[in-house]
Amino acid sequence: MSAHTVVMAASGGDTHQMLTSVLFGLIVLATVAVTVWASRSTSGAADYYAGGRNFSGFQNGLAIGGDYMSAASFLGISGAIALAGYDGFLYSIGFLVAWLVALLLVAELLRNSGRYTMADQLAYRMHQKPVRTAAAVSTVAVSVFYLLAQMVGAGALVALLLGVESQGIKNFTIVGVGLLMIFYVTVGGMKGTTWVQIIKAVLLMLGSALIVVLVLAKFGFNLSDLLGTAADNYKSSADAAAEAAGTASTATGSTFLEPGLKYGLDGTSKLDFLSLSIALVLGTAGLPHILIRFYTVPTAKDARKSVLWAIGLIGTFYLFTLVLGFGARALVTGDQWADIVASKGNLASPLLAEAVGGGPGTTGGAVLLAVIAAIAFATILAVVAGLTLASSTSVAHDLYNSVFRNGEASDKDEIKVARITAFVLGGIAIVLAIPAQNLNIAFLVALAFAVAASANLPSILYNMFWRRFNTRGATWSIYGGLVTSLTLVFFSPVMSGKGVDPVTGKSLSLFPASVDFHWFPLENPAIVSVPVAFFLGWLGTVTAREKEAVMEFDELEVRSLTGAGAEAAVQH
Repeated sequence: MSAHTVVMAASGGDTHQMLTSVLFGLIVLATVAVTVWASRSTSGAADYYAGGRNFSGFQNGLAIGGDYMSAASFLGISGAIALAGYDGFLYSIGFLVAWLVALLLVAELLRNSGRYTMADQLAYRMHQKPVRTAAAVSTVAVSVFYLLAQMVGAGALVALLLGVESQGIKNFTIVGVGLLMIFYVTVGGMKGTTWVQIIKAVLLMLGSALIVVLVLAKFGFNLSDLLGTAADNYKSSADAAAEAAGTASTATGSTFLEPGLKYGLDGTSKLDFLSLSIALVLGTAGLPHILIRFYTVPTAKDARKSVLWAIGLIGTFYLFTLVLGFGARALVTGDQWADIVASKGNLASPLLAEAVGGGPGTTGGAVLLAVIAAIAFATILAVVAGLTLASSTSVAHDLYNSVFRNGEASDKDEIKVARITAFVLGGIAIVLAIPAQNLNIAFLVALAFAVAASANLPSILYNMFWRRFNTRGATWSIYGGLVTSLTLVFFSPVMSGKGVDPVTGKSLSLFPASVDFHWFPLENPAIVSVPVAFFLGWLGTVTAREKEAVMEFDELEVRSLTGAGAEAAVQH
């Protein structure tokens, strides 16, 4: 049975389809209204880029959570757990542990030593043009990867809820999300985007908590029963697949709850897991749309509070994904489970909501399905707005003002360029997202983390903690990490050579199954690209004779640790 038939059966006809459409419409109208309201108090660059630095630590913590708990988390990770059990939960662990790196090494120091972008901190003691150019290029590259994941999720969601199989409808949805994100950024700036993220974070936590309670209630709030049922269902599916293939099944229920189902198959998969772990743990502290959030608070103390609140929210949410993923494996069966498998796990949370609401064909199931998918849609809208804002800010502030205009552009001109950049980036994301719809969105985000960990984090850490670090080291590290990670991804099984999905018959790679040009065996490049970036940062530094960067290190160190001089820079 197709997704279309499933939804039609679940929705009970036009009434439930109307409910779905109304909920989606309300989400869009609410976010548009908030954006327009916020735009009325956006006047200068500080308002547009940093929300006037007037958000409290709690508000910014909610917004960071809203920015970070993306469609990859809500849809992709729960799907990965439903399909791969314990190995799928490793995504949740990696995403959460990554915040310790952001808290201990980056948040406060970055807030004290920059104004609007990551490049502000790097350029403080280095030559402006080469460093800002490299940082802007890296920011756009990371953001585009992340944008792809959100927009692919949007297409799958709308197709499910509206009960359509047409690829054209999915493509139309991706175009619609692209246009909305352009609107949020061009009209609302950081203030509008922040409020959208706060609203989305509250909705996501409430919606997830509701489904978690309903799932646990099905098993008498006994987590062991939930895991046992999920394991039994995994074994039943594996036995059925083996019987259909004419082979003997070796699956056991415990396999689903133990390490190794996805990443312990051979030496290559174990290396892939290590590479994924490096990307997740180190990538967060290099994500441009997360880094710019530290500039929206008035003090370094509020920056620390932001991260603490964010860790609390995000930690709770990733515990929720454990129940959502195993709940989907335990409660979603038959044709609905086939739809989850066909979607690479991306539909696990919405179809679980339908199951706990009463199942296909019930009003409760249709209502919960629509509510959870509408919340997921709000999640996508909030995250794409933050990503687009980070990229347009970097292009306008780092490239246009600092490189092309030598720092002499007016706030009005800079904001105008940022808005134009939002249009261009939206178009690029739309064009790239349409062919990427057969990839798991959690996996796409993991690639974005790998690029961020390779291109951004080494230069940030070197600049804050190594006195000798200089312009050549920064540019070599950023470009080296960026080129290495993108090259390895392009020649990896992600792009070609993975074969055909036995369920859907579609290529498991981005290119058709008949095309195979991969030579890099791992799906995530971080295990190679991150060490390369650190090495190139060191090599570029020791082969250059640049005294200015060394001389200004003490001033940057004092400023990053104490905040002294940061407010003056903001007013500059």
